[in-house]
Amino acid sequence: MQGIFIQYIYLILIILGLVMIADQLRLAYPIVLVLGGLALSFIAQFSNIIINPEIVFLMFLPPLLYEAAWQVSWKEFRKWRGLIIGFAFPIVILTSCVIAVVSSAIIPGFTLALGFLLGGIISPPDAVSATTIMRQVNAPKSLVSIVEGESLLNDASSLIVFRFALAAVLTGQFQFHQAAVNFVLVILIGILIGLVVGLIFYGIHRLLPTTSSIEIVLTLVTPYCMYYFAEHFHVSGVLAVVSGGLLLSSKRNSLLSYRSRVEGLNVWNNLVFVLNGLIFLLIGLELPFVTRQLGNISLSSAVWYGLIIAFVLIVTRLLCTLGTSVLMRVMSRFIPVSDPNPGWRGPLIFGWAGMRGVVSLASALSIPILTQAGQPFPYRDLILFITFIVILITLVFQGLTLPWLISKVNLKDRFTLISQQHQEIIIQKKLAVASLRFLEEKYGGERARNEHLDNLFSKLEIDLKFFDRELSESNLAWQNSLKGYQSIYLEVLEGRRELLNKMNRRAEFDEELIRKYLLLTDVEEFKVREIGSQESGTE
Repeated sequence: MQGIFIQYIYLILIILGLVMIADQLRLAYPIVLVLGGLALSFIAQFSNIIINPEIVFLMFLPPLLYEAAWQVSWKEFRKWRGLIIGFAFPIVILTSCVIAVVSSAIIPGFTLALGFLLGGIISPPDAVSATTIMRQVNAPKSLVSIVEGESLLNDASSLIVFRFALAAVLTGQFQFHQAAVNFVLVILIGILIGLVVGLIFYGIHRLLPTTSSIEIVLTLVTPYCMYYFAEHFHVSGVLAVVSGGLLLSSKRNSLLSYRSRVEGLNVWNNLVFVLNGLIFLLIGLELPFVTRQLGNISLSSAVWYGLIIAFVLIVTRLLCTLGTSVLMRVMSRFIPVSDPNPGWRGPLIFGWAGMRGVVSLASALSIPILTQAGQPFPYRDLILFITFIVILITLVFQGLTLPWLISKVNLKDRFTLISQQHQEIIIQKKLAVASLRFLEEKYGGERARNEHLDNLFSKLEIDLKFFDRELSESNLAWQNSLKGYQSIYLEVLEGRRELLNKMNRRAEFDEELIRKYLLLTDVEEFKVREIGSQESGTE
């Protein structure tokens, strides 16, 4: 046990090093981690590491899905719900059908049921790598929102297809009517359980005397409860986590205190970073294990099958995204749609962003070794190897070429009406106006008697004049003035730190108070640098 723990400590340290390399190379870290895992798999100390599918589904999947649901924009989700639901359900089923037909045609002895099983495994794209790349190259936010929304639901639909196909292979029977009814029930009951568990935890947050530490721990426990209860009743645990997470994220301001929201954000960001890093590194480390499982099938044949199916998968998704663009134009003549003229650039990038990830590999690993009759599960080893090849090709090949494609098609953001810089100034101006109006109406008479209140009035009035001037100037002038201000303010903050550290050496000052003001200085620097990074990303 101690050896395994130390081994994973080493893996985490390797992840940190690989992510730093990815940052220096300006590559999406999932790609570097998978390639790094492949390289590590040839080292004896790491060659015996395998992914336990139960651990991936139960330990990794719930928090990752919950965090994704928590971060999703409700406004964008509602706006693009048609496309998101379409790609999360009908397109996943269509992709599974295409893979079933192709795989049964090219692989000797491969049945349609096994083809549907393979299709359910490799049909869901993984959004982590795609959104990481898109944010690095400043892709339109509408496209990123669609990819994020699709990833919330497509895992559930693919796992449902996988479940029914697995049952058909094990029992040798498949009744379409019964499967269709069960499909709907698995979805609806899974969503219902997620909402019920979410409401229970909402009540716990609201009614019990919780602290910020308790609230953060509750958010960590919540997705596991949603997933476990749904799977206990043999319905979609993925949809339970997604639906419950969306419900609670919409109530975050009444659910958590300000301290819990700030501290919880840091906890969740670091947790998700480690979990994603381990998953992508473990995918690469699976190579020796997957290759050893091939048995009687030659490696060259297995690679050939994997390449063909990966090609079919990529082409099918591209045809679906481009076909949806045509369909949207036709439908816009009869009913309102989110985008009546999508064109070809956005759908092309969206289609090329369909990289596969951990859910696919975990699904393949969860195939039982033996059937109910005690016989070896047919083609289990080949399905696992093909899944690995598909993940490797889509993640590395598509991931490395996606930035190039985005730059070549020169996709413009047609849905951002106001630039991000001007949005920030307008928001800050409206906040200043509202605050001044509130103070003047309720506490205007106290301004002359309260020096602190008078300072607040003066600060807001100065801020308002600044925002008015910045809105009337050009973007370039605004950016130059902002950069100059940020540079000077960062020097001021560094001077504060030096002074606080000098004061801390003197016996009359309490170190806890010094640390408090050092922390406040760090918060100020974080705010300044965050605004600066946003502005540099929009240039």
